[in-house]
Amino acid sequence: MSASPPILTLTGNLLCERTQDFAAWAPGRTQRAQRESFQVGGKGINVSKMLHRLGAPTTALCFLGGATGAEAAAWLQAQPFRHHGFATRTASRAGLVVRGGGQPETTFLGPDAAPDAAAVAACAAHLDAQPAGTILAICGSLPGWATPAFEPLRAALVRWQQRGVLAADTYGPPLAWFAAQPLALVKINATELRTLFPDESTSAAPESLVRAAARRWPAQRWIVTDGGGPVWFAETRGEPASLRPPAVTEVSATGSGDVLFACLLEALFRHGTPLATAVAQALPYAAANAAHAGIAEFPFP
Repeated sequence: MSASPPILTLTGNLLCERTQDFAAWAPGRTQRAQRESFQVGGKGINVSKMLHRLGAPTTALCFLGGATGAEAAAWLQAQPFRHHGFATRTASRAGLVVRGGGQPETTFLGPDAAPDAAAVAACAAHLDAQPAGTILAICGSLPGWATPAFEPLRAALVRWQQRGVLAADTYGPPLAWFAAQPLALVKINATELRTLFPDESTSAAPESLVRAAARRWPAQRWIVTDGGGPVWFAETRGEPASLRPPAVTEVSATGSGDVLFACLLEALFRHGTPLATAVAQALPYAAANAAHAGIAEFPFP
């Protein structure tokens, strides 16, 4: 592995998640799980988990608060990849995944947990202290993004673009802001892409929207997923192209987009792989993730 910059991931909405497996379950009844496990989720955590499996140096940045945050910190401490948490008074979000019993996998998410102003300021100062050339991936939602508390982080991200690589896989209020920045990469799904074109018909083809995005906004690269459908991609002012993921028997699609994002970050920014080649290399890993339970825990294709 050649010496190259580390990849930082920032998770703005950590998930302290329990998974319960049932022989059978149905709504409206008391039932006991056969097994229970605990894991920490959130898109950036998933991305760092996959990056570590790929051999990339990575640190997962996140906000940790309350009893749930303490449990998440203990879990993260036991992982083989590095993490750096910013303390917040807001308790970290909790969630529950229910599996088995002939039912589709079902996820219950607690309310979003916006970090307090002191935690956001600490995150901004940490980013300012990183060496030039570092790669930063913004992953998932950022509750509280539009509030004044997030101004230090917005300013730090503008400064970051003068000395490092900035990529984003986000949605909701932050997406419009990131779309207006000259990012190295925007990776989103087709539903999220449509929010950037509120006046377009909901039936507008992803190809036309990716073409419009590559012409309207300054990001160097756009990658748009659509479930098991084709993945569309384009470079600045370029024509979009697409590749279809390998067909698999889906077990759980959860985290497959994060696996894809990790593979793209590694290929594009640590190895300088051309965009089309990077997408082609990443798709089998995302498909393999969908064919297995867990996130980034599948045998490599």
